[in-house]
Amino acid sequence: MALWRGSAYAGFLALAVGCVLLLEPQLPGSALRSLWSSLQLAPAPPGPGSPEGRLAAAWDALIVRPARRWRRVAVGVNACVDVVLSGVKLLQALGLNPGNGKDHSILHSRTDLEEAFVHFMGKGAAAERFFSDKEAFQDIAQMASELPGAQHYVGGNAALIGQKFAANSELKVLLCGPVGPKLHELLDDNVFVPPESLQEMDEFHLILEYQAGEEWGLLKAPHANRFIFSHDLSNGAMNMLEVFMSSLEEFQPDLVVLSGLHMMEGQSKELQRKRLLEVVTSISDIPTGVPVHLELASMTNRELMRSIVHQQVFPAVTSLGLNEQELLFLSQAASGPHSSLSSWNGVPDVGMVSDILFWILKEHGRSKGRASDLTRIHFHTLVYHILATIDGHWANQLAAVAAGARVAGTQACATEAIDASRVSLRAPPEFMTSRSEAGARIVINPNEPVAEWHREGISFHFTPVLVCKDPIRTVGLGDAISAEGLFYSEVRPHS
Repeated sequence: MALWRGSAYAGFLALAVGCVLLLEPQLPGSALRSLWSSLQLAPAPPGPGSPEGRLAAAWDALIVRPARRWRRVAVGVNACVDVVLSGVKLLQALGLNPGNGKDHSILHSRTDLEEAFVHFMGKGAAAERFFSDKEAFQDIAQMASELPGAQHYVGGNAALIGQKFAANSELKVLLCGPVGPKLHELLDDNVFVPPESLQEMDEFHLILEYQAGEEWGLLKAPHANRFIFSHDLSNGAMNMLEVFMSSLEEFQPDLVVLSGLHMMEGQSKELQRKRLLEVVTSISDIPTGVPVHLELASMTNRELMRSIVHQQVFPAVTSLGLNEQELLFLSQAASGPHSSLSSWNGVPDVGMVSDILFWILKEHGRSKGRASDLTRIHFHTLVYHILATIDGHWANQLAAVAAGARVAGTQACATEAIDASRVSLRAPPEFMTSRSEAGARIVINPNEPVAEWHREGISFHFTPVLVCKDPIRTVGLGDAISAEGLFYSEVRPHS
């Protein structure tokens, strides 16, 4: 009966549109399309036959394990405990009242914390700040940890990447970073932490969440977001770098993952320069043939980013992982393509992203005339991912990009497999592969979800993301994406 009603309704629609055509033959096509879409039946509920269901099924068929797999992965060097809780509840527990908001680049007191939190909650904007007073911070962290509703999670890019790798029981995972008792307890049993990495106290990062429309006094948040602060000296100075490098000799990894360079933003220029040189020297001691992946993270210091690009860090690593903010910031800091763009307008343009990835690999990647190991970049944004690789160095990248996108949908929704009813396909239905030269136009097909194109010896693999409609947890999503992409990647031996 329902089927008959649907058919009759569709017939009536066709008749109605036909009548409009007859009476108004000059009506523009856009008006007709608008009329037709406004009259159409409600979209079919997501299921196996929906674009989301078809795309998820196509991924499952594409995602195959590489022929040569990693056995031992070493990850370092930033690690902490994320304490996630209600910002308003913590500030109330501290006896603070909402006054006038004011931004502070560094927090020196509880008053600074209250003013900065009010400033950003009022805008609904995310922010991260350093709290300079060690004792005051420890008191606040203890109170935050004990508040009802406070949740403790593994934090820090390296620890999160290590934790993701450790979900595969056949992999041996080494993690070096400042690991205190609480973090050690939270880590997977499959993660080995060298004794030199253990410390008496955890590095706590307090993540103060607020919901859209949440009120505190006269303050009302326009969007849900979070304000993060910490007194984290170990990660800021990359204190565990030497421990990490000295552990590699005994552990004998076949993949090294490095993160935490962004944590140096609070350090002096002199210390940053000195530490980056030590990073490069350390990486050069890793045996040839062991790939090194560098995971970038949110940064605001252009000089530090410029130094990372130019002070031999890029040529020293084999692979990069980054998101759209980091990619544009990198291009702006190093005068790359589209660097005049102040920020992305909505979804990052695929052609522009592709141009910047191409430029990084052409300018800083491996070539006959350049001593560089960089051959791979995994780019991720909310609605799509791109893997760019210099030809001849990597295999199984079609599966790798699909696996990275799939984990974004499952982890955000906290499901084992993609639930087609809880995700939506928001990637651009078609795009140009370049904005700086004559690129190709690509149309997305959910049944063949990985698009591939080539440019001067560089291959690009693109896939949409099935975005979770009601995300449970988004912290560490980029780290899970990079880890999964690497897990399915196969490096070709150095020729």
